[in-house]
Amino acid sequence: MEFTSKNLNKTLWIKQTDQEKNRLRYKVDATGKTLGRLAVDIVKKLTGKDKAYYSDFWDAGSFVIVENADKIVVSGHKLQEKVYYSYSGYKGNLKSITLGELLQKNPPKALRYAVRGMLPKNKLRDARMKRLKVMKGTTTKYDTFTPIMLYK
Repeated sequence: MEFTSKNLNKTLWIKQTDQEKNRLRYKVDATGKTLGRLAVDIVKKLTGKDKAYYSDFWDAGSFVIVENADKIVVSGHKLQEKVYYSYSGYKGNLKSITLGELLQKNPPKALRYAVRGMLPKNKLRDARMKRLKVMKGTTTKYDTFTPIMLYK
């Protein structure tokens, strides 16, 4: 296609209803995958950056199902040194938990923290996070999704 002054600034417009119908579904096996590298690939699928009609103000992303989140690998000394904080707003109620403790207690939550931190901080972030399903082991709950394999 040759670019001329007529078609240089044309934007591909796709209706929101068509985007909703055509959302792809990816299933990820997190066994042996590094936490950060896995989160980057998940964010690309949730935001829709792999699609030709990606735009930052559209929610054109896909569904992502992550299995075996309890078998995620972390490199370096992050298990002891990386700390997550939560503060309720009351005096003296600052709670902290290390990544190692979080991976033992609730492994899906650690992956959710990583993905949420990598998503753009805008109105679309909560809708994108709803399309992320993270499980400890394997499950048959989402077998009706007919997924495309992202990782094996």
